[in-house]
Amino acid sequence: MGKTLTEIAQELKNSQKKVQLIYAFNGVGKTRLSRAFKELVSPKHEEEEAQDGDTDVKVLYYNAFTEDLFYWDNDLKGDTDRKLVIYPNAFTDWVLQDEGQESNIITWFQHYTNDKLTPRFNEGYNEVSFSIEGGNEKRIDNIKISRGEESCFIWCVFYSLLKEVVEVLNVPEPEDRPTSKFDDLEYIFIDDPVSSLDENHLIELAVNIAEVIKSSNSDLKFIITTHNPLFYNVIYNELKANAGYMLSKYEDGTFKFEEKRGDSNKSFSYHLFLKQTIEEALDSGTVQKYHFTLLRNLYEKTANFLGYPKWSDLLPDDRQIYYNRIIQFTSHSTLSNEAVAEPTEAEKETVGFLLKHLINNKYWKKELQ
Repeated sequence: MGKTLTEIAQELKNSQKKVQLIYAFNGVGKTRLSRAFKELVSPKHEEEEAQDGDTDVKVLYYNAFTEDLFYWDNDLKGDTDRKLVIYPNAFTDWVLQDEGQESNIITWFQHYTNDKLTPRFNEGYNEVSFSIEGGNEKRIDNIKISRGEESCFIWCVFYSLLKEVVEVLNVPEPEDRPTSKFDDLEYIFIDDPVSSLDENHLIELAVNIAEVIKSSNSDLKFIITTHNPLFYNVIYNELKANAGYMLSKYEDGTFKFEEKRGDSNKSFSYHLFLKQTIEEALDSGTVQKYHFTLLRNLYEKTANFLGYPKWSDLLPDDRQIYYNRIIQFTSHSTLSNEAVAEPTEAEKETVGFLLKHLINNKYWKKELQ
């Protein structure tokens, strides 16, 4: 029987684990789960009653709604003075004005994007403009950055806040802390940070998040959701976790929330290696018979993680038996002349088709634009 997101949020809240790592495809409901969790831990009416106090924060979260605190003023009349406006809130005021994290935010942002792309905060820290330092050329001011760069910038603001919060709460005695704003903070909920990063920077980001979590000595609990297998794998291994979770959705609109233990988590990086190897062969037109073995291996490990009893269950429904026989015959051939024979064009196309099917429909679902 399926569960509601509120019921799953209650499970997360009841858990005594320091970190709960959740994998889910895009569109399943990760962001809605973060909202359900926030409403469960800190209902809006409680926030409204305590918004003028120092101890009103119970959950700090990063998700699509966090980005709504930042919006563009595109200067539609003059088309020259474009800036990113920061909606008034206590978090950015504290990290920028009180803690002076401006330079750290800029450093992280340039590291992940371009060292010539420079954010410039105004005096009130409620607006940000961006420029490109031209080196020998003239500086280009007031540009509008891409959506991916914007998400990266917002993450860098949140990440600076996260590091400061952990450091503040690591001070054991509340009266010795530089602020009491986070004395009641219980949870950090991070949903899919900066999916637009390349693989190297995404790995680095995951390592950095894991380091912050490991540095936390307080009672803070962390919940992290992602659709990215590489990000999941790095976090899982950096934290030396022994279990993660998978969130999936039933046709009736309810949800399945199951624990994934051991090798079904650790196999993520091998999935990526197999995928990359097959893609390189397809791109260069060098598909060989052994690539069917790699393809089968990829299907087997994907089925194992997703909980399918047979890897063939992931094949296209309309021709499942047909493709199963092709992969079985080609990957397990014992005849010497078949083992070295060049695959036909039809067989090469089959490898490409079945890899694309797996990526788009089962495991590496493309991020919704």
